[in-house]
Amino acid sequence: MDDKHMQIGEVAARTELSLRTIRHYEETGLVIPSARSQGGFRLYTEADVARLMVIRRMKPLGFTLDEMRDLLDITDRLDTAPSSDAVGREALLERVEVYEQAAARKIEDLRIQLSRAEDFAATLRTRLRNAPGEDAAARSAAARPDPAPALGAETPQACEAGMRGGASAPRR
Repeated sequence: MDDKHMQIGEVAARTELSLRTIRHYEETGLVIPSARSQGGFRLYTEADVARLMVIRRMKPLGFTLDEMRDLLDITDRLDTAPSSDAVGREALLERVEVYEQAAARKIEDLRIQLSRAEDFAATLRTRLRNAPGEDAAARSAAARPDPAPALGAETPQACEAGMRGGASAPRR
């Protein structure tokens, strides 16, 4: 690996994490700078950036700091474990598998939440397109088209008919 050291600002730009977040991860022991400059500035390596990227990817899935710390410890041990210790490596890989399964479950939960959020946004767009009033046509033209109708979502025609009591209103 490259032994080039980076200051915290460059690491923040590369990882898209704030300086404050990186310092927090240092305070909690998740990532320790590999070195310090003569002036006391934190210096990071590619390995430190890789650790931060693991943390960044775990965070939106709701993993706790302790879980992040545990997984990073496991991966560190896998990287340094002698290949002659097959039993130890197998135990570590089983722990990684548990994290992989947890990540898959959390991703599925997020997909469900996203689907519900998209359904909600589609309902609001439909309501805007079908709102009575003089500027309804302008709102209708400005409203983005539904990316894909959601299962069980009302069609704009059904919403419009329901708002007018089933009768057709004259178009302007």
